[in-house]
Amino acid sequence: MAYEFSNYAVKATLVAGADLSAKQYHFVKIDSSTGKAIAVNGATDRPFGVLQNNPTADQEAEILVVGGTKIVAGGTAAAGTPLFPSASGNAVTLAFGGSGATAYSVGTFVTAGSASATATAVVDCANAGRGQ
Repeated sequence: MAYEFSNYAVKATLVAGADLSAKQYHFVKIDSSTGKAIAVNGATDRPFGVLQNNPTADQEAEILVVGGTKIVAGGTAAAGTPLFPSASGNAVTLAFGGSGATAYSVGTFVTAGSASATATAVVDCANAGRGQ
């Protein structure tokens, strides 16, 4: 079962730059031309955080940048493994080096995950670094 915890969290509110109503608990990024929140759409996109609500275009997007959150997994993941955003904005595991060398490592799965299921994770998108 996925859960949230938040003693110390960093959250931000941005305007949604598109319909994000199907992207709750997925990674979002900041559109560099508008400053609005949009869905991560590439495995090498640097995520700003995890969307906490389900806004449509031009509504407020609540984003967890650092802290514990629910996250939609993009495949099988064991608790304690590092996570990366996929091209669909889901959380996935990648091997460091190889395919993980150009993706951003942004956290750790707290509970196990399976494809399209909601898991629990700790994320730190403010300090995202490329997988090595």
